[in-house]
Amino acid sequence: MTLARLGDENIRRFGEYDALAFEGRRLTNVDQHRAGCRVAHALRRLGVEPGDRVLVMLPNCPEVIQSYGGILRVGGVIVPVIFLLGEEEVTHILADSEAKVVITSSDMVWKVEKQVGRLPSLRHVLLVDGGGQGTMRSFAEEIAGEADRFEAVPRRPDELAVILYTSGTTGAPKGVALSHGNLESNARAAASLYELDRSEWAVAVLPLSHSYGLTVMNAGHILGTRAALLRWFNPEEVLTTIQEFRAASMSAVPTMLIYLLNYPDAGRFDTSTMRAWSSGAAPLPVEIVEPFERKFGGRVLEGYGLTEAAPVVSAHRLSGARKLGSVGQPIPGATDEHHGTHKASNCPRGHLTNPHEIKRQHEWCLAAVLELERHAGRRGNHIGNA
Repeated sequence: MTLARLGDENIRRFGEYDALAFEGRRLTNVDQHRAGCRVAHALRRLGVEPGDRVLVMLPNCPEVIQSYGGILRVGGVIVPVIFLLGEEEVTHILADSEAKVVITSSDMVWKVEKQVGRLPSLRHVLLVDGGGQGTMRSFAEEIAGEADRFEAVPRRPDELAVILYTSGTTGAPKGVALSHGNLESNARAAASLYELDRSEWAVAVLPLSHSYGLTVMNAGHILGTRAALLRWFNPEEVLTTIQEFRAASMSAVPTMLIYLLNYPDAGRFDTSTMRAWSSGAAPLPVEIVEPFERKFGGRVLEGYGLTEAAPVVSAHRLSGARKLGSVGQPIPGATDEHHGTHKASNCPRGHLTNPHEIKRQHEWCLAAVLELERHAGRRGNHIGNA
């Protein structure tokens, strides 16, 4: 099973349903799957072969999900880039990843256009909101005439699927090389913790270019859930979306929860349908949890992860015990004891271009899961952020 097959599995298991809502539009899982197939055909025609890298730099929108699906189906490697990065960082990522195609928008293309003709690997730029001539092409026009079926190129579980760039604490962004097996394993483990009705809407506001948002998206394919997708975080838009869709869940970073808690007009909105607010990517201030739950309802559930772990390492269960200041218990499959050794299926292949980083990244990942295992054990205890 490769990540591209998650979409096929989703349709076989759940049939067609409204999977995505975005700025007044409703898209079914079949709509998105067919669009991904058209993207795959277009990428193949533009010269993308198995193993080639395609950089996607966009805020949240359906085209991001379609692009990811198409890249995986053609056997390519996704290079997600947060659209807020500056030109210098994007230039470094383009060169380091050796991306052959960039998918972006006209208001961001200035970050890459100087590299067209300068970087030998970069062949084409696709714009989701327009087009041009030569290497600058319209995303919509390129995929419009393509067939909506594309058999996914077979890839082994240990082959590269995604390169996520992270600066860590020092230096230029480093590409964390994650395989199909890493990401599928992590998504299935995260999905196994889901306790809500799949017909209930979730608010999707995490960047799909971030490891956290990427895993939520993959788990959604497995679960057959519905997401009201927001282009970016805005407290008013989040609360409006919760009320409109009677949403039951949202995954967030702590800063988002703090902004919501302090939003002066929050009382105008009905959030009584909310049951779960998942928090990750940074430590959650303990002192906001109780006032947040009193104000908005539901439970705030903190977890822990890192890009090098694909990314989720531990999480709270909605129906389980919770200790404030804890990041929960190791997710299923995070550790595997076999003949006295520990392995973690979510731990990465390593750093993209620096072989000296490979061992260190794997050690970081294993250290994280083993430390959680040491504290939480098999008995259901909890571990703090420190």
